[in-house]
Amino acid sequence: MGTAEIISFEEVRARKQWDTLRQALHTRFDEWLDRLEIQLPGAAPTLAQVTETMWNLRQALTGGLTETIVKHTQGGEYTRQQTSCAQCGRLLTAHAHVARTVETMVGALQLERPYFYCRVCRDGVYPLDDALGLVAGCKQLDMQHAAAQLVTEVPYDTAQVLFRDLTGVPFGSERMHTLTNQVAENLTVVDVAPSRSEIERRIAEVAAGRFRRPVMVLGIDGAYVPTRPDSARTPGDGRRGKRARRARWRGQWRDAKGFRFYLLDGERIVHVLSWHQVQNEEQLGEALKQIKEAGLLPEEQVRLCVVCDGAEWIWKHVQALFPRARQVLDYYHCAQYLHRVATAHYGASVQAIEWVEATMTRLYLGKVGLVLGGLRRMQAQSDEAAKAIANCWDYLDEHRGRIHYRHLRRGGYPLGSGGIESSNKFMCHVRLKRSGAWWYEANSNHMLALRCAKYNGTLAQVFVHYQQQQRGA
Repeated sequence: MGTAEIISFEEVRARKQWDTLRQALHTRFDEWLDRLEIQLPGAAPTLAQVTETMWNLRQALTGGLTETIVKHTQGGEYTRQQTSCAQCGRLLTAHAHVARTVETMVGALQLERPYFYCRVCRDGVYPLDDALGLVAGCKQLDMQHAAAQLVTEVPYDTAQVLFRDLTGVPFGSERMHTLTNQVAENLTVVDVAPSRSEIERRIAEVAAGRFRRPVMVLGIDGAYVPTRPDSARTPGDGRRGKRARRARWRGQWRDAKGFRFYLLDGERIVHVLSWHQVQNEEQLGEALKQIKEAGLLPEEQVRLCVVCDGAEWIWKHVQALFPRARQVLDYYHCAQYLHRVATAHYGASVQAIEWVEATMTRLYLGKVGLVLGGLRRMQAQSDEAAKAIANCWDYLDEHRGRIHYRHLRRGGYPLGSGGIESSNKFMCHVRLKRSGAWWYEANSNHMLALRCAKYNGTLAQVFVHYQQQQRGA
């Protein structure tokens, strides 16, 4: 004799609710089919005509279905009659329903929701908006997220055109500009950094099958970006109908200092974390300190290495925050000093090239003492040559402990700072160095923060933070 199957009341109710929703969706779909029947061209339309018609109507379909699902799942909020004031706890009674249209990537939704107002606190509330997680304005977070993806790569006007062409949904360039600054306002390096668990996951992928701990590299450098003064915001004097005067402000190239953590994985690098801002060296040091204090870097799981040029301020922060890291002076910055010596001492000659190549080879093989001794023995032929030789000797002697390139190569450490140089390019130059572009400092830092979040893989978490701020406001 078979065993009877027992179905719980919750399962029955859930099934009944789904059947009701399914019927509502069929009704909405039938309405859309009526529109399609009217707009579908001819008896034998081409593929291009069919796809164009479907493209023009797809928002009506997906938006309508979404609206139906929202009304079904949030039915209690549509008919709510009472709620409590979040500030004083008083019981509030519903006023007349207020219409609102919200735009999403799947289409526009028409909402009719009850409004509640507390006369004591002088504050109004829409519980349905809170239940749906809506933000202020017509365009919701999915549209804003998509717009941010575009504006971090291309100019605002281009992003506006691409957004409409690719989605069929309008999004103005001015609104994109405002959105960028709102989302990125007050972001810190910790806000755009991956979590410790995510960094550990990337380390584990690189470390798989290896005997030694992977090398994590920290590169620090700056990139010049075009900026304009805040005084340029002030409208200039002029008369209507007259030709506008030339702008009185002058652009300035500012140093966008930044750092990048990345892992070495054979012939490729695995990006971990970047942070670039138009800032001074104290602010950069503070950002590094925040990363250190947040405990995001599992230093015990990697061999940390710092590769930079000879700037004194860089090594000051490195020594203070990462004293146990392997320090490497960029091999190619050394080459620049040696080329200056060769040019000043030998001129543009074959002998200059031979001397540079021989000296660089000695450095590459770790013969630092021979290189310094050779510089000491050089007999300068001019004051310029004497100055170049002295500068080069001082530079190499100051960083003597950071140029043992033979031992560094055997340990699997990098000799050049190409990782941070490429970060300067694709974080700063690609977006900020545009024809005729001169950025206000605040706007440039907002754009850089979003680009860092995008390539750090944390743009979604930035928008979660932004949503929380919007709902709080």
